[in-house]
Amino acid sequence: MPETTGPEIRIDIVSDVVCPWCIIGFKQLEQAVAESGIGVVVHWHPFELNPQMAEEGENLQEHVAAKYGTTPEGSRKARARLTELGASLGFTFDYADDMRMVNTFRAHQLLHWAESQGQGHQMKMALFAAFFTERRNVNDPQVLADVAASIGLDREDALAVLEDGRFAEDVRTREQFWTGHGIQGVPAMIFDRHYLVSGAQGVENYRTFLNKVAEEKAA
Repeated sequence: MPETTGPEIRIDIVSDVVCPWCIIGFKQLEQAVAESGIGVVVHWHPFELNPQMAEEGENLQEHVAAKYGTTPEGSRKARARLTELGASLGFTFDYADDMRMVNTFRAHQLLHWAESQGQGHQMKMALFAAFFTERRNVNDPQVLADVAASIGLDREDALAVLEDGRFAEDVRTREQFWTGHGIQGVPAMIFDRHYLVSGAQGVENYRTFLNKVAEEKAA
């Protein structure tokens, strides 16, 4: 996040690494933080958009058609909109017709481990880029290990974490905590453990939320 001053606001973000609006929302928040100068501490939390997704995944266009009723033309327009919006925020979406939606349970286990190594945020950003910018399979242990290595973590340790599933139960518990508290869609951002903000709300709205919470904390 940008350099800031003053008391820091905790922001919990529940998200999935294959959720385009999650990275859009975060980049909007990041810009709002830069513009406001208000300090924040971000904590990422796991959510699976498709927990029942098969190991081999599904064609993304076919997936959104089946899940949301999106037509091929509607899908193209949505991807073009996301690509343009991402570019305006400094993030690259590189969609293709053969891109696949995949299960993300392994990715969340890797994230859990990266957090224990003090690199949870770096891993989150790397996984967003791996899926949306590089079109890589973030369900593949070898790909995930490569992503871990790209941010300076030990590749063999990453593979071991994925192979033995040592954090699987912890991730399930964390996922169930948030769904048990009513989170059914992402991104979901909780400002200062009090205000729930759902969806990508835009830079101006995030700046408003930040100012409101900062004023309350200073009162």
